Amino acid sequence: MKIEKFEYDNSTVRLFLIASIIFGVVGMLVGLIAAIQLFYPAMNLGIPFTSFGRIRPLHTNAIIFAFVGNAMFAGVYYSTQRLLKARMWSDTLSAIHFWGWQLIILAAAISLPLGYSSGHEYAELEWPIDIAITLVWVAFTLNLMGTIFVRREKHMYVAIWFYIATVVTVAVLHIVNSMQLPFSWFKSYYVYAGVQDALVQWWYGHNAVAFFLTTPFLGMMYYYLPKMANRPVYSYKLSIVHFWSLIFIYIWAGPHHLLYTSLPDWAQSLGVVFSIMLIAPSWGGMINGLLTLRGAWDRVREDAILKFMVVAVTAYGMATFEGPMLSLKNVNAIAHFSDWIIAHVHIGGLGWNGFMIFALAYWLVPRMWQTKLYSQKLANTHFWLGTLGIIVYALPLYVAALVQGLMWKQFKPDGILQYTDFLSTTSQILPMHMLRAVGGTLYLVGVFVMIYNLMKTASSGKFLPNEAAEAPALEKAHTSSGGWHHVLEAKPMLFTILATIAILIGGLIELVPTFLIKSNIPTIASVKPYSPLELEGRDIYIREGCVNCHSQMIRPFRSEVERYGEYSKAGEFVYDHPFLWGSKRTGPDLHRVGSKYGDDWHYNHMLDPNSIATGSIMPAYPWLYQYDWDKNLIGAKINAMRTLGVPYPAGYEKQALADMEKQASKIVENLAKSTPSIKANKDREIIALIAYLQRLGTDIKAKDEN
Repeated sequence: MKIEKFEYDNSTVRLFLIASIIFGVVGMLVGLIAAIQLFYPAMNLGIPFTSFGRIRPLHTNAIIFAFVGNAMFAGVYYSTQRLLKARMWSDTLSAIHFWGWQLIILAAAISLPLGYSSGHEYAELEWPIDIAITLVWVAFTLNLMGTIFVRREKHMYVAIWFYIATVVTVAVLHIVNSMQLPFSWFKSYYVYAGVQDALVQWWYGHNAVAFFLTTPFLGMMYYYLPKMANRPVYSYKLSIVHFWSLIFIYIWAGPHHLLYTSLPDWAQSLGVVFSIMLIAPSWGGMINGLLTLRGAWDRVREDAILKFMVVAVTAYGMATFEGPMLSLKNVNAIAHFSDWIIAHVHIGGLGWNGFMIFALAYWLVPRMWQTKLYSQKLANTHFWLGTLGIIVYALPLYVAALVQGLMWKQFKPDGILQYTDFLSTTSQILPMHMLRAVGGTLYLVGVFVMIYNLMKTASSGKFLPNEAAEAPALEKAHTSSGGWHHVLEAKPMLFTILATIAILIGGLIELVPTFLIKSNIPTIASVKPYSPLELEGRDIYIREGCVNCHSQMIRPFRSEVERYGEYSKAGEFVYDHPFLWGSKRTGPDLHRVGSKYGDDWHYNHMLDPNSIATGSIMPAYPWLYQYDWDKNLIGAKINAMRTLGVPYPAGYEKQALADMEKQASKIVENLAKSTPSIKANKDREIIALIAYLQRLGTDIKAKDEN
């Protein structure tokens, strides 16, 4: 048997790991600022680039794609080479992947504070960056699959299965969800509208969590946890059931984010059923991970790395139990739009992803720098700071969520809402938001302790960029023996095809009928396209991230109809590219805000929210009174919308600007009549935003039917 000598590439792993830690600190600092803004609005600083609506997506993108993404790539590159006994297929592709991904992160860090946002949660980046993501992901996929095909290990270990599912599914999700029609270098409209756009977005949003934040980390769990504990995986058979059931079921669960909305009931029901089914494979994976530690529990008491892994896997189990529970309609009715969702997401993000990344860093750095961890005591200190941080972060948010959900629904004995003012709820939960910021601070302090520990560790050793290895060459002509899955593991192309089919089935069954069967989205004759000024105001609303705090979806509950107005109908959103239903109510729902207040109310409210609503935590938007709305792109916007099916008359783009100025002048006249002291300029952005807000929900009356 011929023994081949080769080298593992540690340099790329090091680059990804360092980038993860750096961007992790940045993302957490931005998140901490955003948390403080929710009880101390002055932290918005009165400038556009630091307002909550703009930095909130900066925080989520930095954590998901920069912190977690870079760490995931580091873990995958290190483990893949050793599991397949081969260097990554192409050093060039590794370099393209690393530097391309960092350029994407840099582009996100610049564009999001500038207000360039598509409006889709977890997918806010505009179309040029989306194309770059696609190209870099192709480079990663080619490198991974190329390594699999030149491997020296006949059978693919379980971690590789999860990596394959990740690269395939993320590609499908990203491409489908990023279907946009550009009308300028920095702006586009989604090709989907309203209900269809909502379904695509949450099919993507839920499964981005599943296949970017979960499956690659499960693969890493299956590799690193046995290595760290020096124990074999508890059950190979359980890992097979875990993998195939998880990737098949997960893809169906997205609609549970849209319960009680205008999404067709059959799609909501599918989301609920498959969400409940998800408990079994998810907990199967958790049990497989925790039982791998059998016989090693004595070491857990002393070894900080194993402590991090135990809490990470436990947090995974908690989050994957809580998710299905939140998909139950009676629970969702109270929890949705509340701080419960924020707590749920951060149990997974801080506990599952964060703690596994910390364990990975503590395990990799001593090995790549050929030394020992500088201080086990500091690592344990980090563990307890992080654990306490998660507890202090999450528990207050659960309390806040119960307060919100119950106060929003409380009626007096005479049938009138107990708390008619949304701010009455906000004031009750401010202490909980303060505690959340304390928890985040503790967690971040732990990260700085880790950085110091790792820097001291690296300085005591010498980095090994190319690690020598040897293994017998894989014989090309061979037969596989063993069970059916053992045979499948030796056939990577067939394995990839089957995994692709498994993840496509659920998506196709949910998406295709929603697009092809018109009865799913009944039209309403009175619903008309936005006027050019309203369309411009809507784009400003998206730019400022208003959807991060305000929903535009009144659910068919008596409490919501009493508070906001007639519940939302599917046909009202047919011209919304993108949909703006939101996922969190930091402020009240706005779907029926049109004509509810005068133009002067909106004018003063955006300039100084506290002058209208004492105790408001909403930031002021003074720049809207300084900047002019864009007169140059309106023709391109009208053309783009017409291409997407919005029934603007042919040639209307030539008339659009005149209509904008006419409507703007009317709003200025109304302002002067109602409040003579207001000296408004019709060209200012605030006028366009008022036009949009005054349009919301006015197309139908309560008697209109679906």
